[in-house]
Amino acid sequence: MAASVHVANPAPPVVIFGIGVDEVERLHDFAADAAMTTPKGGKPRRIQKSQHTLMTVVASHPHAMDEVRADPVKLREAEEWEKRTVTWLRSKYGDQLISVVRHEDESHYHLHAYLVPDDPAMRANALHPGQCAKAAVMAAGPVEGEDSKALNKRGDAAYRQAMREWQDAYHETVAIPSGLTRLGPQRRRLSRAEWQAEQTQAKALKTTIERAREVKRKGETFVAATKEDVARIAAEAAAAKAEADRQLAAAKVATEAAKAAQDSAVAEQRKARSMMSRVRQEAARVREATARLQRFPGALRSLFDGFKRSKVAARIRATVDAEMEALRRTAADAAERATAADTGRREAEARARNLRQNLTDTGRELAAARHELAALRPLEPERAPGVQPPLFVEETKIPENRNSHKN
Repeated sequence: MAASVHVANPAPPVVIFGIGVDEVERLHDFAADAAMTTPKGGKPRRIQKSQHTLMTVVASHPHAMDEVRADPVKLREAEEWEKRTVTWLRSKYGDQLISVVRHEDESHYHLHAYLVPDDPAMRANALHPGQCAKAAVMAAGPVEGEDSKALNKRGDAAYRQAMREWQDAYHETVAIPSGLTRLGPQRRRLSRAEWQAEQTQAKALKTTIERAREVKRKGETFVAATKEDVARIAAEAAAAKAEADRQLAAAKVATEAAKAAQDSAVAEQRKARSMMSRVRQEAARVREATARLQRFPGALRSLFDGFKRSKVAARIRATVDAEMEALRRTAADAAERATAADTGRREAEARARNLRQNLTDTGRELAAARHELAALRPLEPERAPGVQPPLFVEETKIPENRNSHKN
Protein backbone atom coordinates (compact mmCIF):
# COMPACT_ATOMS: atom_id res chain seq x y z
CA MET A 1 0.00 0.00 0.00
CA ALA A 2 2.90 2.36 0.69
CA ALA A 3 3.88 2.22 -2.97
CA SER A 4 0.39 3.20 -4.14
CA VAL A 5 -0.27 6.40 -2.15
CA HIS A 6 -0.26 8.33 -5.42
CA VAL A 7 -3.23 6.30 -6.68
CA ALA A 8 -6.64 7.68 -5.82
CA ASN A 9 -8.47 4.35 -5.95
CA PRO A 10 -6.00 1.45 -5.77
CA ALA A 11 -7.16 -1.81 -7.42
CA PRO A 12 -5.60 -5.28 -7.46
CA PRO A 13 -3.31 -5.85 -10.45
CA VAL A 14 -4.44 -8.16 -13.25
CA VAL A 15 -2.16 -11.17 -13.81
CA ILE A 16 -1.51 -11.69 -17.52
CA PHE A 17 1.43 -14.11 -17.20
CA GLY A 18 2.81 -16.41 -14.52
CA ILE A 19 1.78 -16.03 -10.88
CA GLY A 20 0.32 -13.22 -8.80
CA VAL A 21 2.25 -10.67 -6.75
CA ASP A 22 1.71 -12.49 -3.44
CA GLU A 23 3.05 -15.72 -4.92
CA VAL A 24 6.01 -13.80 -6.35
CA GLU A 25 6.85 -12.54 -2.86
CA ARG A 26 6.66 -16.02 -1.30
CA LEU A 27 8.74 -17.58 -4.08
CA HIS A 28 11.34 -14.82 -3.83
CA ASP A 29 11.64 -15.05 -0.04
CA PHE A 30 12.03 -18.82 -0.13
CA ALA A 31 14.75 -18.61 -2.81
CA ALA A 32 16.53 -15.79 -0.96
CA ASP A 33 16.64 -17.81 2.29
CA ALA A 34 18.36 -20.64 0.43
CA ALA A 35 20.71 -18.44 -1.66
CA MET A 36 24.44 -18.83 -0.96
CA THR A 37 27.55 -17.03 -2.16
CA THR A 38 31.18 -18.14 -2.03
CA PRO A 39 33.87 -15.43 -1.76
CA LYS A 40 37.25 -16.05 -3.28
CA GLY A 41 39.19 -18.40 -1.06
CA GLY A 42 36.34 -18.52 1.47
CA LYS A 43 33.53 -20.80 2.49
CA PRO A 44 29.93 -20.60 1.20
CA ARG A 45 27.78 -18.22 3.18
CA ARG A 46 24.39 -16.62 2.96
CA ILE A 47 23.96 -13.58 0.76
CA GLN A 48 23.92 -10.07 2.24
CA LYS A 49 20.57 -8.45 2.93
CA SER A 50 21.58 -5.42 0.88
CA GLN A 51 22.03 -7.50 -2.28
CA HIS A 52 19.51 -6.99 -5.08
CA THR A 53 17.66 -10.28 -5.59
CA LEU A 54 14.64 -9.29 -7.68
CA MET A 55 14.47 -7.45 -11.00
CA THR A 56 11.39 -5.52 -12.13
CA VAL A 57 10.68 -4.23 -15.64
CA VAL A 58 8.01 -1.55 -16.16
CA ALA A 59 6.51 -1.04 -19.63
CA SER A 60 3.96 1.69 -20.31
CA HIS A 61 1.70 2.33 -23.29
CA PRO A 62 0.94 5.94 -24.37
CA HIS A 63 -2.83 5.36 -24.30
CA ALA A 64 -4.57 6.63 -21.18
CA MET A 65 -6.85 4.23 -19.33
CA ASP A 66 -9.86 6.43 -20.06
CA GLU A 67 -9.09 6.20 -23.79
CA VAL A 68 -8.66 2.45 -23.65
CA ARG A 69 -11.96 2.00 -21.81
CA ALA A 70 -13.86 4.28 -24.22
CA ASP A 71 -12.35 3.21 -27.57
CA PRO A 72 -12.36 -0.49 -28.65
CA VAL A 73 -9.72 0.22 -31.28
CA LYS A 74 -7.29 1.63 -28.71
CA LEU A 75 -8.10 -1.25 -26.38
CA ARG A 76 -7.16 -3.72 -29.11
CA GLU A 77 -3.93 -1.81 -29.82
CA ALA A 78 -3.00 -1.86 -26.12
CA GLU A 79 -3.73 -5.58 -25.84
CA GLU A 80 -1.59 -6.37 -28.89
CA TRP A 81 1.25 -4.29 -27.40
CA GLU A 82 0.83 -6.19 -24.14
CA LYS A 83 1.17 -9.59 -25.87
CA ARG A 84 4.27 -8.46 -27.77
CA THR A 85 5.84 -7.16 -24.57
CA VAL A 86 5.35 -10.47 -22.73
CA THR A 87 6.74 -12.37 -25.72
CA TRP A 88 9.83 -10.15 -25.83
CA LEU A 89 10.47 -10.55 -22.09
CA ARG A 90 10.19 -14.33 -22.33
CA SER A 91 12.62 -14.39 -25.25
CA LYS A 92 15.13 -12.30 -23.24
CA TYR A 93 14.89 -13.93 -19.81
CA GLY A 94 13.26 -17.33 -20.26
CA ASP A 95 12.14 -19.09 -17.05
CA GLN A 96 13.52 -16.29 -14.90
CA LEU A 97 10.39 -14.31 -15.85
CA ILE A 98 7.85 -15.52 -13.29
CA SER A 99 5.09 -12.87 -13.41
CA VAL A 100 3.66 -10.03 -15.51
CA VAL A 101 0.76 -7.97 -14.14
CA ARG A 102 -1.26 -5.10 -15.55
CA HIS A 103 -2.18 -1.99 -13.51
CA GLU A 104 -5.51 -0.42 -14.48
CA ASP A 105 -5.87 2.00 -11.54
CA GLU A 106 -3.42 4.62 -12.84
CA SER A 107 -3.53 7.17 -15.63
CA HIS A 108 -1.88 5.06 -18.36
CA TYR A 109 -2.02 1.43 -19.45
CA HIS A 110 1.18 -0.19 -18.13
CA LEU A 111 2.75 -3.50 -17.03
CA HIS A 112 5.05 -4.73 -14.26
CA ALA A 113 7.25 -7.77 -14.91
CA TYR A 114 9.11 -9.66 -12.15
CA LEU A 115 12.27 -11.68 -12.66
CA VAL A 116 13.96 -13.96 -10.09
CA PRO A 117 17.61 -14.82 -10.89
CA ASP A 118 18.27 -18.52 -11.30
CA ASP A 119 21.90 -18.50 -10.09
CA PRO A 120 22.59 -19.76 -6.52
CA ALA A 121 23.58 -16.28 -5.30
CA MET A 122 20.43 -14.62 -6.75
CA ARG A 123 22.37 -11.70 -8.26
CA ALA A 124 19.70 -9.52 -9.88
CA ASN A 125 22.40 -7.18 -11.27
CA ALA A 126 23.35 -10.01 -13.64
CA LEU A 127 19.96 -9.53 -15.35
CA HIS A 128 20.36 -5.76 -15.75
CA PRO A 129 22.08 -4.89 -19.07
CA GLY A 130 23.38 -1.50 -17.83
CA GLN A 131 24.76 -2.90 -14.56
CA CYS A 132 26.48 -5.76 -16.43
CA ALA A 133 28.10 -3.36 -18.92
CA LYS A 134 29.42 -1.03 -16.21
CA ALA A 135 30.62 -3.95 -14.05
CA ALA A 136 32.60 -5.30 -16.99
CA VAL A 137 34.36 -1.94 -17.49
CA MET A 138 35.14 -1.54 -13.77
CA ALA A 139 36.41 -5.10 -13.50
CA ALA A 140 38.80 -4.54 -16.41
CA GLY A 141 40.31 -1.56 -14.59
CA PRO A 142 41.66 1.77 -15.83
CA VAL A 143 43.60 2.14 -19.00
CA GLU A 144 46.94 3.87 -19.10
CA GLY A 145 46.74 7.39 -17.70
CA GLU A 146 43.16 6.99 -16.46
CA ASP A 147 42.20 7.72 -12.85
CA SER A 148 39.26 6.27 -10.91
CA LYS A 149 36.98 9.16 -11.84
CA ALA A 150 37.62 8.69 -15.52
CA LEU A 151 37.15 4.93 -15.13
CA ASN A 152 33.78 5.44 -13.46
CA LYS A 153 32.79 7.90 -16.18
CA ARG A 154 33.65 5.34 -18.81
CA GLY A 155 31.62 2.75 -16.90
CA ASP A 156 28.62 5.08 -16.84
CA ALA A 157 28.94 5.54 -20.60
CA ALA A 158 28.92 1.78 -21.05
CA TYR A 159 25.86 1.62 -18.80
CA ARG A 160 23.96 4.12 -20.93
CA GLN A 161 25.00 2.48 -24.18
CA ALA A 162 23.84 -0.95 -22.96
CA MET A 163 20.49 0.44 -21.82
CA ARG A 164 20.09 2.28 -25.12
CA GLU A 165 20.70 -0.94 -27.03
CA TRP A 166 18.29 -2.78 -24.72
CA GLN A 167 15.55 -0.22 -25.38
CA ASP A 168 16.33 -0.22 -29.10
CA ALA A 169 15.77 -3.99 -29.16
CA TYR A 170 12.43 -3.51 -27.41
CA HIS A 171 11.49 -0.76 -29.87
CA GLU A 172 12.28 -2.88 -32.93
CA THR A 173 10.48 -5.96 -31.60
CA VAL A 174 7.48 -4.41 -29.79
CA ALA A 175 7.08 -0.69 -30.41
CA ILE A 176 7.40 -0.58 -34.20
CA PRO A 177 4.84 -3.40 -34.82
CA SER A 178 2.58 -1.59 -32.32
CA GLY A 179 2.85 1.79 -34.13
CA LEU A 180 4.81 3.53 -31.31
CA THR A 181 7.71 6.00 -31.60
CA ARG A 182 11.09 5.53 -29.96
CA LEU A 183 10.98 8.71 -27.83
CA GLY A 184 8.30 11.16 -26.74
CA PRO A 185 7.98 14.76 -27.97
CA GLN A 186 9.17 16.56 -24.84
CA ARG A 187 12.59 14.96 -24.69
CA ARG A 188 13.34 16.11 -28.22
CA ARG A 189 11.42 19.42 -28.03
CA LEU A 190 9.20 18.55 -30.97
CA SER A 191 6.31 20.77 -31.99
CA ARG A 192 2.82 19.33 -31.99
CA ALA A 193 2.82 19.13 -35.80
CA GLU A 194 6.18 17.34 -35.80
CA TRP A 195 5.00 14.94 -33.13
CA GLN A 196 1.78 14.19 -35.00
CA ALA A 197 3.75 13.65 -38.20
CA GLU A 198 6.04 11.21 -36.42
CA GLN A 199 3.06 9.37 -34.94
CA THR A 200 1.49 9.15 -38.40
CA GLN A 201 4.74 7.76 -39.74
CA ALA A 202 4.90 5.21 -36.94
CA LYS A 203 1.33 4.08 -37.60
CA ALA A 204 2.05 3.82 -41.31
CA LEU A 205 5.09 1.70 -40.51
CA LYS A 206 2.92 -0.50 -38.28
CA THR A 207 0.37 -0.90 -41.07
CA THR A 208 3.13 -1.80 -43.52
CA ILE A 209 4.54 -4.39 -41.15
CA GLU A 210 1.09 -5.88 -40.56
CA ARG A 211 0.48 -6.07 -44.29
CA ALA A 212 3.85 -7.69 -44.81
CA ARG A 213 3.07 -10.23 -42.12
CA GLU A 214 -0.34 -10.92 -43.67
CA VAL A 215 1.23 -11.34 -47.09
CA LYS A 216 3.81 -13.67 -45.59
CA ARG A 217 1.10 -15.65 -43.79
CA LYS A 218 -0.96 -15.97 -46.97
CA GLY A 219 2.13 -16.94 -48.91
CA GLU A 220 3.03 -19.60 -46.38
CA THR A 221 -0.56 -20.85 -46.40
CA PHE A 222 -0.56 -20.96 -50.20
CA VAL A 223 2.78 -22.76 -50.28
CA ALA A 224 1.57 -25.28 -47.70
CA ALA A 225 -1.67 -25.85 -49.61
CA THR A 226 0.25 -26.17 -52.87
CA LYS A 227 2.60 -28.71 -51.33
CA GLU A 228 -0.38 -30.67 -50.06
CA ASP A 229 -2.02 -30.56 -53.49
CA VAL A 230 1.22 -31.63 -55.17
CA ALA A 231 1.64 -34.48 -52.70
CA ARG A 232 -1.98 -35.55 -53.17
CA ILE A 233 -1.73 -35.38 -56.97
CA ALA A 234 1.55 -37.31 -56.87
CA ALA A 235 -0.04 -39.97 -54.67
CA GLU A 236 -3.05 -40.22 -56.98
CA ALA A 237 -0.78 -40.41 -60.02
CA ALA A 238 1.30 -43.14 -58.38
CA ALA A 239 -1.84 -45.09 -57.48
CA ALA A 240 -3.21 -44.67 -61.01
CA LYS A 241 0.09 -45.80 -62.51
CA ALA A 242 0.19 -48.83 -60.21
CA GLU A 243 -3.39 -49.72 -61.16
CA ALA A 244 -2.59 -49.26 -64.86
CA ASP A 245 0.50 -51.46 -64.52
CA ARG A 246 -1.56 -54.10 -62.72
CA GLN A 247 -4.28 -54.04 -65.38
CA LEU A 248 -1.66 -54.11 -68.15
CA ALA A 249 0.01 -57.14 -66.57
CA ALA A 250 -3.37 -58.87 -66.20
CA ALA A 251 -4.20 -58.02 -69.83
CA LYS A 252 -0.88 -59.46 -70.97
CA VAL A 253 -1.51 -62.67 -69.04
CA ALA A 254 -5.04 -62.93 -70.47
CA THR A 255 -3.73 -62.24 -73.97
CA GLU A 256 -1.05 -64.89 -73.67
CA ALA A 257 -3.62 -67.39 -72.37
CA ALA A 258 -5.98 -66.53 -75.22
CA LYS A 259 -3.19 -66.90 -77.76
CA ALA A 260 -2.23 -70.26 -76.28
CA ALA A 261 -5.85 -71.44 -76.36
CA GLN A 262 -6.24 -70.22 -79.92
CA ASP A 263 -3.02 -71.92 -81.02
CA SER A 264 -4.15 -75.13 -79.34
CA ALA A 265 -7.55 -74.95 -81.05
CA VAL A 266 -5.91 -74.26 -84.41
CA ALA A 267 -3.57 -77.23 -83.90
CA GLU A 268 -6.48 -79.49 -82.99
CA GLN A 269 -8.38 -78.25 -86.01
CA ARG A 270 -5.44 -79.00 -88.25
CA LYS A 271 -5.11 -82.45 -86.71
CA ALA A 272 -8.81 -83.11 -87.18
CA ARG A 273 -8.62 -81.94 -90.78
CA SER A 274 -5.65 -84.24 -91.36
CA MET A 275 -7.55 -87.18 -89.89
CA MET A 276 -10.63 -86.32 -91.94
CA SER A 277 -8.42 -86.23 -95.03
CA ARG A 278 -7.13 -89.71 -94.18
CA VAL A 279 -10.68 -90.92 -93.64
CA ARG A 280 -11.75 -89.50 -96.99
CA GLN A 281 -8.75 -91.17 -98.61
CA GLU A 282 -9.69 -94.45 -96.96
CA ALA A 283 -13.30 -94.02 -98.10
CA ALA A 284 -12.10 -93.35 -101.65
CA ARG A 285 -9.93 -96.44 -101.46
CA VAL A 286 -12.88 -98.48 -100.26
CA ARG A 287 -15.07 -97.11 -103.05
CA GLU A 288 -12.34 -97.94 -105.55
CA ALA A 289 -12.06 -101.45 -104.17
CA THR A 290 -15.82 -101.77 -104.34
CA ALA A 291 -15.78 -100.75 -107.98
CA ARG A 292 -13.14 -103.33 -108.68
CA LEU A 293 -15.23 -105.90 -106.87
CA GLN A 294 -18.19 -105.00 -109.03
CA ARG A 295 -16.13 -105.45 -112.19
CA PHE A 296 -14.70 -108.78 -111.04
CA PRO A 297 -17.45 -110.64 -109.12
CA GLY A 298 -15.89 -114.00 -109.71
CA ALA A 299 -12.49 -112.93 -108.52
CA LEU A 300 -14.04 -111.35 -105.42
CA ARG A 301 -15.89 -114.62 -104.61
CA SER A 302 -12.68 -116.59 -105.00
CA LEU A 303 -10.83 -114.04 -102.82
CA PHE A 304 -13.47 -114.28 -100.07
CA ASP A 305 -13.49 -118.07 -100.24
CA GLY A 306 -9.70 -118.42 -100.37
CA PHE A 307 -8.76 -116.03 -97.55
CA LYS A 308 -11.81 -116.45 -95.31
CA ARG A 309 -14.06 -113.48 -95.80
CA SER A 310 -14.62 -113.16 -92.05
CA LYS A 311 -10.98 -112.16 -91.45
CA VAL A 312 -11.18 -109.50 -94.17
CA ALA A 313 -14.32 -108.09 -92.59
CA ALA A 314 -12.68 -108.17 -89.14
CA ARG A 315 -9.67 -106.25 -90.39
CA ILE A 316 -11.86 -103.62 -92.03
CA ARG A 317 -13.97 -103.33 -88.91
CA ALA A 318 -10.91 -103.01 -86.65
CA THR A 319 -9.44 -100.26 -88.84
CA VAL A 320 -12.67 -98.31 -88.94
CA ASP A 321 -13.22 -98.74 -85.20
CA ALA A 322 -9.70 -97.52 -84.39
CA GLU A 323 -10.14 -94.44 -86.56
CA MET A 324 -13.54 -93.70 -85.02
CA GLU A 325 -12.20 -94.11 -81.48
CA ALA A 326 -9.30 -91.78 -82.22
CA LEU A 327 -11.70 -89.24 -83.68
CA ARG A 328 -13.97 -89.47 -80.63
CA ARG A 329 -11.03 -88.99 -78.25
CA THR A 330 -9.87 -86.02 -80.29
CA ALA A 331 -13.34 -84.48 -80.20
CA ALA A 332 -13.64 -85.09 -76.44
CA ASP A 333 -10.23 -83.50 -75.77
CA ALA A 334 -11.10 -80.51 -77.94
CA ALA A 335 -14.42 -80.09 -76.09
CA GLU A 336 -12.69 -80.21 -72.66
CA ARG A 337 -10.11 -77.61 -73.68
CA ALA A 338 -12.80 -75.39 -75.17
CA THR A 339 -14.81 -75.63 -71.91
CA ALA A 340 -11.78 -74.77 -69.76
CA ALA A 341 -11.02 -71.64 -71.83
CA ASP A 342 -12.49 -68.31 -70.73
CA THR A 343 -15.50 -66.63 -72.25
CA GLY A 344 -13.21 -64.67 -74.53
CA ARG A 345 -12.38 -67.83 -76.46
CA ARG A 346 -15.86 -68.39 -77.81
CA GLU A 347 -14.52 -68.41 -81.31
CA ALA A 348 -12.33 -71.37 -80.39
CA GLU A 349 -15.42 -73.13 -79.01
CA ALA A 350 -17.26 -72.42 -82.26
CA ARG A 351 -14.40 -73.97 -84.20
CA ALA A 352 -14.52 -77.00 -81.89
CA ARG A 353 -18.25 -77.34 -82.59
CA ASN A 354 -17.52 -77.17 -86.32
CA LEU A 355 -14.90 -79.86 -85.80
CA ARG A 356 -17.40 -82.14 -84.05
CA GLN A 357 -19.90 -81.56 -86.88
CA ASN A 358 -17.26 -82.50 -89.42
CA LEU A 359 -16.44 -85.63 -87.41
CA THR A 360 -20.12 -86.52 -87.33
CA ASP A 361 -20.32 -86.08 -91.10
CA THR A 362 -17.26 -88.27 -91.45
CA GLY A 363 -18.90 -90.92 -89.27
CA ARG A 364 -21.93 -90.81 -91.49
CA GLU A 365 -19.69 -91.21 -94.53
CA LEU A 366 -17.98 -94.21 -92.94
CA ALA A 367 -21.35 -95.76 -92.11
CA ALA A 368 -22.45 -95.21 -95.68
CA ALA A 369 -19.24 -96.85 -96.85
CA ARG A 370 -19.97 -99.88 -94.68
CA HIS A 371 -23.44 -100.11 -96.19
CA GLU A 372 -21.90 -99.93 -99.64
CA LEU A 373 -19.50 -102.72 -98.75
CA ALA A 374 -22.38 -104.84 -97.50
CA ALA A 375 -24.34 -104.16 -100.66
CA LEU A 376 -21.39 -105.18 -102.83
CA ARG A 377 -21.02 -108.58 -101.20
CA PRO A 378 -21.30 -111.32 -103.99
CA LEU A 379 -24.54 -113.30 -104.12
CA GLU A 380 -24.54 -117.08 -103.49
CA PRO A 381 -24.63 -119.04 -106.82
CA GLU A 382 -27.56 -121.36 -107.42
CA ARG A 383 -26.84 -125.00 -106.64
CA ALA A 384 -28.15 -128.00 -108.47
CA PRO A 385 -30.53 -130.23 -106.55
CA GLY A 386 -28.74 -132.71 -104.36
CA VAL A 387 -25.38 -130.90 -104.59
CA GLN A 388 -23.91 -129.98 -101.17
CA PRO A 389 -21.86 -126.77 -100.75
CA PRO A 390 -18.13 -127.12 -100.03
CA LEU A 391 -17.49 -127.91 -96.37
CA PHE A 392 -14.85 -125.18 -95.98
CA VAL A 393 -17.13 -122.27 -96.99
CA GLU A 394 -18.22 -120.12 -94.04
CA GLU A 395 -21.18 -117.72 -94.14
CA THR A 396 -20.07 -114.18 -93.12
CA LYS A 397 -21.92 -110.86 -92.96
CA ILE A 398 -20.37 -107.42 -92.62
CA PRO A 399 -21.91 -106.01 -89.39
CA GLU A 400 -24.08 -102.91 -89.47
CA ASN A 401 -22.20 -101.47 -86.48
CA ARG A 402 -19.19 -102.33 -84.35
CA ASN A 403 -21.20 -103.67 -81.43
CA SER A 404 -23.04 -106.56 -83.18
CA HIS A 405 -21.77 -109.26 -85.59
CA LYS A 406 -22.62 -112.84 -86.61
CA ASN A 407 -20.24 -115.54 -87.89
